Amino acid sequence: MPFEQLTNQLAVAARDLGSENVKVTLEKAVALAVDLIEGCDSAGVSLVHRGKRLDTPASTDDSVLHGDKLQYDLQEGPCMDAVWDQEIVISPDLAHDDRWPTWAPRVVEELGVRSMMCIQLFTDEKRLGALNLYSKRTDGFTHDGDSHEGLALAAHVAVALASAQEIEHLETGLRNRAVIGQALGILMERFGLTEDRAFQVLQRVSSQTNRKLLLIATELVHTRRLPASVDLQGGTPPHELSAPGSALPLSGH
Repeated sequence: MPFEQLTNQLAVAARDLGSENVKVTLEKAVALAVDLIEGCDSAGVSLVHRGKRLDTPASTDDSVLHGDKLQYDLQEGPCMDAVWDQEIVISPDLAHDDRWPTWAPRVVEELGVRSMMCIQLFTDEKRLGALNLYSKRTDGFTHDGDSHEGLALAAHVAVALASAQEIEHLETGLRNRAVIGQALGILMERFGLTEDRAFQVLQRVSSQTNRKLLLIATELVHTRRLPASVDLQGGTPPHELSAPGSALPLSGH
């Protein structure tokens, strides 16, 4: 594909990529890779999670999931190199590539994959993962412009993914704050507490039960109950916050 034509198509696609949530953004990205890059038969995105854990949240078919998982399990393969070390990794013929002596022969035999191109997904702030392109033919990504097309696509995908993740995190944060606010409101209304004292109650319950404050707040909103084992002042608080005549023993209140 002429590079100018690819650039125009990427400009159109980029307007859509970041307009959805992370899952939809990634699904569009891998479909776009197969459509735009001639040698690409299937594609997937590897993402890095906390603790350097990798997974493949979007792929065009099950062979990609299998090929990627083999890389994660064996800790070798072009995707692993692209995620951690190199901007782009190309293998013209996996059957004769000794960089991955265990992984490469298995994907050739089990999946019929013969060549790959993996491109690091990154922004200026952080590395995100890799775009993995699979081909059933040798030299699938050695034509003029393949690497330029892949890098151009990966750049758009990385920016769109970072944007979608940021929006998703903001939305999650807003939802979490809303749940905590509802839990505070229940405690304030039922027991005449100030907002600060109500928040102290949630903190104390979280500490005594060794569970996250958000989880305590969510359960309180849904069940109107506090854990039976919580001891806020040498006693057990009521479990049914809506029970007539119930009182929550709070020091200083």
